Amino acid sequence: MWVRLVGALVVVVLAGGAVLLATSWPRERPLGPMAEPGSSEPEAVFADPFPASASPAPSPSVLVHVVGAVRRPGVVRLPAGSRVADAVEKAGGLRRNGEVGGTNLARQVTDGERIEVGAPGSAAGVDQPGSAPDAAPVDLNTATADQLDALPGVGPVTAAKILAWRSEHGRFSVVDELAEVAGIGPKTLAELRSLVRV
Repeated sequence: MWVRLVGALVVVVLAGGAVLLATSWPRERPLGPMAEPGSSEPEAVFADPFPASASPAPSPSVLVHVVGAVRRPGVVRLPAGSRVADAVEKAGGLRRNGEVGGTNLARQVTDGERIEVGAPGSAAGVDQPGSAPDAAPVDLNTATADQLDALPGVGPVTAAKILAWRSEHGRFSVVDELAEVAGIGPKTLAELRSLVRV
């Protein structure tokens, strides 16, 4: 009987020790709280390392040379997409007794062009590249032989010489370089100044 009692006591002690050992063993701790689905906790907001600049990008502009019947001839800066009328206004408007002539005030200007206000032109004021004298100024650096031939005082032979000069020198930097072309004298150059550009 005592043997059974001692055996039962040993079993109870061993069982209690096993329970104590299991409950006291260190458990792995979670790294951090996990948000449950549908949790109302706000998510972390990270600042943009490259914030957009607050200053607006500069709007494109063009430079044009306004001459002729204006109060303040010279180079003016205009927003891209401006019209000849805007260039005339920027140059002080028409001078006293000045006339628009054949200038097309509704035409859109291009960067680097020369606008002759009051130059002879068509009554309708319509610019037609390549025609003279009622055309927009002919670009000496891009003009074809036919466009040059249409200019007053310039025939097929002189037009070919202008193209040859351009091929030899690369491009015209100023209109007055036309004087270096054989066949173009001071009178022809003076007549062409308002009809051509570079």
